[in-house]
Amino acid sequence: MATRQQMLERIRQALALPPGQLSVPGDLSALPALGRVLSPVAPEDLVSRFEDELTKVGGSAYRARGGAEIANLLSRILKEGRASGVVLSRNPLLARLGVGEILQSLETPAWIWPAAAGPDPAPPDAAVYREHCFSAAAGVTGVDFALVESGSLVLTSSTEGSQLASLAPPIHIAFYLRSQVVETLEEVLAGLAQGRAAERHRAGRSVVFVTGTSRTADIEQILIRGVHGPRELHAILVED
Repeated sequence: MATRQQMLERIRQALALPPGQLSVPGDLSALPALGRVLSPVAPEDLVSRFEDELTKVGGSAYRARGGAEIANLLSRILKEGRASGVVLSRNPLLARLGVGEILQSLETPAWIWPAAAGPDPAPPDAAVYREHCFSAAAGVTGVDFALVESGSLVLTSSTEGSQLASLAPPIHIAFYLRSQVVETLEEVLAGLAQGRAAERHRAGRSVVFVTGTSRTADIEQILIRGVHGPRELHAILVED
């Protein structure tokens, strides 16, 4: 478990601040020690625990092995959600799984992030993709990490391209691998820092933590889903 000073140092490095420009006043020793959000989880139980936490926050968890099972899951999710159009991020896992081809076989219109072969799309292509994100019924992405502590999916723009595929459509479908499941937020931050160090030549990166479906209780404490984002979240573990 990292100390507060170590965490601040990581933040300072991520922000490219000079030493001494990010600190906490006062005596840190007087503050209580940081503790774990959950009790330690055995490596073989990480996926099951993640699925439990995901379900608690309103998500749905699935497992699939091979193209036929993926096709069956996508067909069921899209049929139940009455999804007539889908946008795909540029995550390489989606291409590896042949998700675009599967959607084509299901006769479901699909639009793919136009920067699959490069870092940034031409402005006209980006504008067209953005329009599809707001008109599509479902968005399909991969993830960078699946965080056990909170049942969260962590997505970055460097992997996904536009984040709109996970934020704008009413239904969000995310594919992930066992190797992407991590227990703590510290592991996520460490992984993001390593990724950023390897990509400093790129213009920037946004990170989205998706914890369950969109919800708000601003009006008279009544919980409403899907106001500021997807009303459904489906996470599919792709078994090797």
